[in-house]
Amino acid sequence: MAEREHRVVIEGTRITTPRLVLRPWVPGDARAALGVYGVADVSRWLAPALERVSDVTAMRELIERWISAGASLDAPQGRWAIERRADGAVVGGTALLPLPPERRDLEIGWQLAPGAWGSGLAAEAGHAVAHYAFASGVDEIFAVVRPRNERGAATARRVGMEWVGETDKYYDLRLQVYRLRPADLDVPSPTGER
Repeated sequence: MAEREHRVVIEGTRITTPRLVLRPWVPGDARAALGVYGVADVSRWLAPALERVSDVTAMRELIERWISAGASLDAPQGRWAIERRADGAVVGGTALLPLPPERRDLEIGWQLAPGAWGSGLAAEAGHAVAHYAFASGVDEIFAVVRPRNERGAATARRVGMEWVGETDKYYDLRLQVYRLRPADLDVPSPTGER
């Protein structure tokens, strides 16, 4: 990620970066969100935690459940719509939520509409949420990725996360685990990646 993308501005639960605004979901985001969560190439990596959404009505209902559930989450936990600053389009979502079953570890996750893939937006969003988590006093965050999800693993590494192993502790699935601590955020790798 380029140096310019390191700037993260946190205002309440709204997070901005040079190219993105991460903001709470609203029901009016349903059509755009369906372009993410209704796409098989995205949802296949999310199940069983989140199944593919079938239509706009179901997406709106899911967003309403996210909003309702968000009211009981402890900061900095939450879900955000990923909005592109250039045109205001909602191109994805990101979340910082407790991992089941014990709900002690915080998981960072990101999903983008396929048309937004390959532009570094997922890593930029993940990086911004990591800043938000660490500014709130969290001492580590995790990403869990299915072994064949090469795009998800690459994004975790671009956020600055390190691979720590595989486990079946979460979601009753065999998953790769990536971790990030505050001291490792924004530290360039030997290859120049962050």
